[in-house]
Amino acid sequence: MKREPNRLLRQLIVEAGFSHKGLARRLNDLGAARGTPGLKYDHSSVLRWIGGQRPRDPVPGLLTEIFAQRLGRPVTADDLGMPAAATPLDLGQEFTHTWQEGVATVTALWRADVERRRFLLDSTFAIGAGSVGAVRWLTSPPEGRPSAAGARRVGRADIAAIHEVTRSFGELDNRFGSGRVRSSVVRYLDTAVTPLLKDGSYGDKTGRELAAAAAELTRLAGWMAYDLEQHGLAQRYLIQALRLARGSDDHALGGEILAGMAHQAIYMGQHAHALDLARAAQLSARRAGVATLLASSHVLEAHAHAGLGDARACGGALHEAERAFDVRKPAGEPPWLGYFDEAYLSAKIAHCFRDLGEGERTVRQARRSLDMDGRFVRGRMFNLSLLAAGLLQCGELEEACSVALGAMTLGSELQSARSRTYMADLRRRLEPYKNEAPVRVLRERTRELAGV
Repeated sequence: MKREPNRLLRQLIVEAGFSHKGLARRLNDLGAARGTPGLKYDHSSVLRWIGGQRPRDPVPGLLTEIFAQRLGRPVTADDLGMPAAATPLDLGQEFTHTWQEGVATVTALWRADVERRRFLLDSTFAIGAGSVGAVRWLTSPPEGRPSAAGARRVGRADIAAIHEVTRSFGELDNRFGSGRVRSSVVRYLDTAVTPLLKDGSYGDKTGRELAAAAAELTRLAGWMAYDLEQHGLAQRYLIQALRLARGSDDHALGGEILAGMAHQAIYMGQHAHALDLARAAQLSARRAGVATLLASSHVLEAHAHAGLGDARACGGALHEAERAFDVRKPAGEPPWLGYFDEAYLSAKIAHCFRDLGEGERTVRQARRSLDMDGRFVRGRMFNLSLLAAGLLQCGELEEACSVALGAMTLGSELQSARSRTYMADLRRRLEPYKNEAPVRVLRERTRELAGV
């Protein structure tokens, strides 16, 4: 298909008095100053654009700045004959090869999410995207100097603020569910973190710290989308969090993100994919030398085996998880791993035994899991649900209903799709006993609870 010549661009070039070579040189220089070094456009590039070819981002934005400065008036991409390109439907699914491409992708994802773009809300989980992301994480060379020379100096306070936002919203998420806080997290990423990444000035060390902080908060936003069962959106965020972690060259953080991806895959019943992700997380944990992360990734492997009905492989992975957990040294590990304690490990083991139909072992581990940090309200709801399921497997109907009441009461206070799914699972497990007195009493007592 023949392109239409770009008459608007040609007219602006004439008005501004630029030569094609001079415009290309200004573009390359401004790109370097704005954090996109290595642009190598020349007079032939400008001729192609006049001929109707639209350059890739960030070129149109840089050109508007060059013309606006020369002409002394605002110039838009439409004025250049380069209207904004349609957002690609696979936005966020690719683990890009360069830092600059990664920044462009993740910031575009945050913006599209803030705008509640329909293609994101309707997006589905893509096993291939997760697999490619894991492979690129494991095989990509260390990032070459994630630095930029924008107008705003990025300092310690900027990075500390991102960490504090991550910590604060993480606590709110655990207490109230993702539905109450996720939109605020995404807005913060778009309005506060995007300018730092795209327009900031930072060297190698600060760049790595900024990349790690942005990765942690992006991971949290992805985890929140997972909690809301927006699985395609969650996957895109987790892949982009992994890409940012590559910028920081933080193997522990990358392993934690891969573990989160495995967690989501298990929840969705994609157990073979979860095995791949859990094993990739193990490789990162070993590279980082973080025993708690290694325990986490082994127990996720065990849960995937349980979902596949392989009790022997599950037992082997659980043994490795416990071995790693026994030698961990929490004081020397990343603070964001603080949630993974003995109670959390017991809960993950209980999930394995529940899925294998081993009621007594489920109950034993689920009871241990309740000795947990009281701030994790959603986690307590999950663990009570596990205990109720195990008690049902053991034939302890009355106690199961009592525990289920506690789980459903907590669940009714959370804005969490996963919590509703756990409650639906409990109701399904109780259905064969619907005419028994304890179940009738439970149904009556939970009738007025929201979401139950």
